[in-house]
Amino acid sequence: MTGTEGTPSFRAGVVILAGRPNVGKSSLVNRLIRYKASIVSDKPQTTRNVIRCVYNGDGFQIVFTDTPGIHLPKHTLGRTIVDAAVASMNDANLICYVVEAGDRSIGPEDREIIECLRKSTTPVILVVNKCDAVRGKNFVENARAVYGDALEPAGVSAVSARTGEGIDEFVSLVRKFLPEGPPFYDEDIFIDRPEKFIASEIIREKVLRLTHEEVPHSAAVEIEEYKSPDEYPERAVLFIRATICVEREGQKRIVIGDKGSRLKEIGRLARLEIEALTGHRVFLDLWVKVRADWRRSETDLKRLGIKEQSP
Repeated sequence: MTGTEGTPSFRAGVVILAGRPNVGKSSLVNRLIRYKASIVSDKPQTTRNVIRCVYNGDGFQIVFTDTPGIHLPKHTLGRTIVDAAVASMNDANLICYVVEAGDRSIGPEDREIIECLRKSTTPVILVVNKCDAVRGKNFVENARAVYGDALEPAGVSAVSARTGEGIDEFVSLVRKFLPEGPPFYDEDIFIDRPEKFIASEIIREKVLRLTHEEVPHSAAVEIEEYKSPDEYPERAVLFIRATICVEREGQKRIVIGDKGSRLKEIGRLARLEIEALTGHRVFLDLWVKVRADWRRSETDLKRLGIKEQSP
C-alpha cells in the first residue's frame, strides 16, 4: 500500500504486552529494543509501572507497552498494578497476550486476564514465550489447545526472549495490525521514561536479586537527588542519592547486611550498570529507610511514582 504521492505509507501503533507475572514480558521488550528498559528478576510482580518502549522498523514504528503483570491483588499496591495494566489495554491497536511454552492449563490469574481481554475490542494475539526451555516444536499448536477456545486469538507467535528465537516473525505479525500514520516518537527515542527512573529501577533490581525471598516486594527506591553531567556540564561524575524504602526494621537490617556488606554490594552492582547505560562515572549514595506499610498507602504510592497523581 502506498501514500497519496506513490511513496510507501508509514505505519505506527501502540501494542500492549499483557500476561501474568513472570512470563517474561520485560525480558521480551528488552530483547526487542536491545536496551534494558525494564528490570528483570525471578520474582512475580517485578514490574510496577507501565513503560513504553519504541521499536523502529523499515517503514513502521511499534510502541510496545510493558505492563505490570495482572494478578489477584492483596493490597493497595497490588490493586494499583492491576488497574494500570487493565487501563493500558483501552488505548491500543493490538494486545500481545504472553504465556509460557510449558503451559498445560489455564490458571486463576490467566482466567482473570482472559476475562479482561474478552471485554476489550482490541485485537489479541497469543505470544508463546520461553520456547528455548521446553522440548518439542509444536508450541503454537499446544498454545492454541490450551488457550484457543477461551481467547480466540487473531494470531499466535512462538518466541524466546532469552535467545531471540522467533523475534523477527513476531515483529512481522505485529506489523500487520498497525494502522497507517506518522511515528509517535523520533527515531532516537526508545523509552518514554527518564534516565532517573531507569536508575531507580536498576537499584531495585539489585535489591530483589540480593535479598532473595527475605524482602520480596516490600522494597521501593526513591531518588532524592540526581545530578548528571548532561544537565550540569561542570560536573565530571553523575551523582545519585537514593533511598531504599522497606516496611519493617527487620527488612532494613537484611538490606544493609552484616556491617553494611549487602548494601555495599547492591550499590556496587547498580553503579556498574548505571555507568554502562549512561556513559558517566557514577557516585551512588544509598540509604535505607523504614516506611511502615507503604504498599497500603495511597500517599506513599504516589510519592514513589507507582500510582499516578490525580490531575
